[in-house]
Amino acid sequence: MTELERKRESLKRRYGRAVPAPRGHMGPGPGGPGRRRPAMAKGTPKNSRETVRRLLHYLNEDKAKMSLAFFCVIVNTVASLAGSYMLRPIINRYIVPVDGSRGDAAGLAKALLMLTLVYLAGVAANYAQAKVMLTVAQNALQKIRDDLFTRMQALPIRFYDTNNNGDLMSRFTNDVDTVGQMLSNTLVQLFSGALSILGTLGLMLYTNVYLTIVTVVMVPLMMKAGGAVARRSQKYFTAQQTSLGAVNGYVEETITGQKVVKVFCHEQTAKEEFDILNRDLRDNQIKAQFFGGIMGPIMGNLSQINYSLTACVGGVLCVWKNFDVGGLTVFLNFSRHFSRPINEISMQVSNVFSALAGAERVFAVMDQAPEKEDDEDAAVLDPMKGHVVLDHVNFGYNPDKVILKDISLYAKPGQKIAFVGSTGAGKTTITNLLNRFYDIQSGSISIDGVDIRHINRENLRKNIAMVLQDTHLFTGTVRENIRYGRLDATDEEVVQAARTASAHSFIMRLPKGYDTMLEGDGANLSQGQRQLLNIARAAVSKAPILILDEATSSVDTRTEMHIEHGMDRLMSERTTFVIAHRLSTVRNANAIMVLEDGQIIERGDHDELLGTKGRYYELYTGLKELD
Repeated sequence: MTELERKRESLKRRYGRAVPAPRGHMGPGPGGPGRRRPAMAKGTPKNSRETVRRLLHYLNEDKAKMSLAFFCVIVNTVASLAGSYMLRPIINRYIVPVDGSRGDAAGLAKALLMLTLVYLAGVAANYAQAKVMLTVAQNALQKIRDDLFTRMQALPIRFYDTNNNGDLMSRFTNDVDTVGQMLSNTLVQLFSGALSILGTLGLMLYTNVYLTIVTVVMVPLMMKAGGAVARRSQKYFTAQQTSLGAVNGYVEETITGQKVVKVFCHEQTAKEEFDILNRDLRDNQIKAQFFGGIMGPIMGNLSQINYSLTACVGGVLCVWKNFDVGGLTVFLNFSRHFSRPINEISMQVSNVFSALAGAERVFAVMDQAPEKEDDEDAAVLDPMKGHVVLDHVNFGYNPDKVILKDISLYAKPGQKIAFVGSTGAGKTTITNLLNRFYDIQSGSISIDGVDIRHINRENLRKNIAMVLQDTHLFTGTVRENIRYGRLDATDEEVVQAARTASAHSFIMRLPKGYDTMLEGDGANLSQGQRQLLNIARAAVSKAPILILDEATSSVDTRTEMHIEHGMDRLMSERTTFVIAHRLSTVRNANAIMVLEDGQIIERGDHDELLGTKGRYYELYTGLKELD
């Protein structure tokens, strides 16, 4: 295998194989969330019948509209077939009378008027069914998106730690759109095509049995050719959807990390990697579109052969069997009617496979197990005081690899507990366990004497405020972003929270103060200002437990001093857990836990740990740098 091929396979494994992670998979790793794992795998649909059944379930509420749409399809099909058959009496009576008399212009005009009315009825029915089916399809898509988004809100953090954001976005957009195209167009065309084939076959038998035999003989050949192409195209359409998700995932990740790309001069490598994924998408699209596209020409050519053969045999019948010219004209028209729906159905096969591939990817997310339901008697602590105890806790993202080993500690309301240690020691993992983002393997974590596994999850998380190193602001005003911490907070409380976080002064310098709109994750603010708003969001929550994960890492030293004063006020009545690499920020902690390899190797306050001259002493004095 060449270097290019190895790189291509590596990228496809990272971005193109979005397979739901099995239980016991490697989670985000010792450093906590943030490491993306491949998420959903490519391959042919495993159960197309089940996927179709689930799609049809979304149409149940619109059965009446569906019935109306299919009734309109029947009207349109009948009008089309009736209009075609009306040509026979028109030709035989008014244009070339079979009795040899002259044509009848007046009768021809009346017949053409009647023919026009029939076709107008078909046009009206076709318009009505198109409009109704569009409504039905959009209603179904709305419910699919609602169910998908609702399920994603119920999924555990583990799912987001192990799936690519761009691939998930592709399911919301590209995959759902392909399903919508099938529901709005393909279903009706398949029904219309089948109805047209049956109706046309009946009229052909009524018109001339011999010509019908000639026409029908070609059907097995057409179906065999269409089936052969369909089997090939199914595989490539599934690969196309997966490759599209991989490209979206890479683009999303690269755009999000564009500063890192530029800082490390990774532009050329990024272009090369994107080119590999883009070429893979191109190759799969070419194969999918080729096999989907050749369906029409193949069926069209076979149809043309069928038409020519029917015309030749029909001409012979007119000469030797006194078959009427009107009948031959109508039958040739029917032969096209008969072949056209077969062509259309064959061409829709590509859309069906593309939609089924997309639907299966959407349902793969919906089928992910949500967070475990709370116990029926789950406790609601109101108020929660914030007395936290970890008792011999052991945990690993993968049960076979323990990350935290026999962790025991306690924190009383108003105390500040700090975690220091090397990267990957397990500091962030402890805070993830407090929120029940993950459940421990053994030991217990209790708050106010109640095991958190027996506390209502919503109640638990409402009482824990987090300020993470990675900031995230939503599209909206500054006031709305701060109020995100507690939606019923008053304007006065929002301002007070901003003052506590030392954010009030810079907010007032914004164009519209607290009513300034933020977009693009607060792109018009500095990194430090965004972090101050996150701290204010935690302050307004009034949660009795506060977790600060490198909360001041993005601000300058002067701003950090202001924040520390505000944080002291904020933490005075809260149980606070602090993760910090700047050891100066944890000197006033009531207890400092030094972690290494998932174990607490030292504990005590600042002065006690300096006195022992152990690992903390090395870190603080700089004898040994913190990794």
